[in-house]
Amino acid sequence: MFHTIEEALKDLQVGKVIIVCDDENRENEGDFVGLGELVTPHMINFMVKEGRGLVCMPMSAALASKLELKPMVEVNTDNHGTAFTVSIDHIETTTGISAYERALTIQKVLDTDVLPSHFRRPGHIFPLVAKDGGVLQRAGHTEAAIDLARLANAKSVGVICEVMNDDGTMARVNDLKAIASKFDLKMITIKDLAKYRLEHESFIKQEVEIKLPTAFGDFKAIGYTSILDGKEHIALVKGEIHADEPILVRIHSECLTGDVFGSNRCDCGPQLHAALSQINQEGKGILLYMRQEGRGIGLINKLKAYKLQEEGYDTVEANHKLGFKADLRNYEISADILRNLDVKQVRLLTNNPRKITGLTEGGIDVVERVPLQVPANKDNEYYLQTKREKLGHLLTIKGAESYEKTT
Repeated sequence: MFHTIEEALKDLQVGKVIIVCDDENRENEGDFVGLGELVTPHMINFMVKEGRGLVCMPMSAALASKLELKPMVEVNTDNHGTAFTVSIDHIETTTGISAYERALTIQKVLDTDVLPSHFRRPGHIFPLVAKDGGVLQRAGHTEAAIDLARLANAKSVGVICEVMNDDGTMARVNDLKAIASKFDLKMITIKDLAKYRLEHESFIKQEVEIKLPTAFGDFKAIGYTSILDGKEHIALVKGEIHADEPILVRIHSECLTGDVFGSNRCDCGPQLHAALSQINQEGKGILLYMRQEGRGIGLINKLKAYKLQEEGYDTVEANHKLGFKADLRNYEISADILRNLDVKQVRLLTNNPRKITGLTEGGIDVVERVPLQVPANKDNEYYLQTKREKLGHLLTIKGAESYEKTT
């Protein structure tokens, strides 16, 4: 049903429009997308006539700053945080609304000597500011357009328009498929674009490598910085790593309370120690220590979630009550670090199926899941049961006094 990213890029590079679909759990919509660098009145007219949505102009944050394009509103309450700026028309336009004049406005944005004074405000072209991390930071059509422009070796300006049906309803995948067939357009998904980027780009910077003797054995510690968000991560490496063999790997998300203070409210500290011991005993392996405190919500929010748990909520309900998903962690950077270490196949030390999926989507072959079981205690048994029942963790909970009663 969907085309490859390479096929879409080829069409974009010759001035054709493509269709980009987002996730069915997000907007579940499709947009026409074209390169701003190759915009024509025909492209605008096609989008207006066949798409029927709002023609917008995604651009990089750097260009928006250069043109002094301020946010359309002080407080953005859009459902998905779409970063509209004040609308514009080029000073050479008249009404600014015709396909010719809208194309002209977009073309003039790309002039090398463009100045903020070259545009009237408000106007009929709606600039959108893309997140610097692209679809890996925000899975929107704005970011997709800029990612595609960059991958097509074009300037960081796109042209997009939502696609509606003849009756005014939003076009969904089956409708979009018919439109793509009618006009011979390539159709891709934002999910596939993100996967393509993960497979073809690197988003980490290796900063330093040291020897690290520990209570669990001697390791090599390699420090990385994520280019996407500036977070710092560490790979603890034991032995020689060879690309042609599966390596034992543990991805451990930072837990200050468990890892440092020995909290009994979770199983993080014991899991960390058990993983390091197992890797050391094997004589070869990697532990990735990822800065994703509290399943991605951060330290203070994790403590707030603990407070809610004291009031009777489970760990998932507490996250939801704070306005977060049950688990905000992702594993793209983990996969990136493994690729940097020349790891292609792993025996993953985990009880969490999402980690397997995350690494697989990042191009790492998980050839085996190695269970990581640690005893429960009276303070974390209910927490572990919730992880098993609501988060799908593959746990056999043993060690707490009440275990036999609850199972």
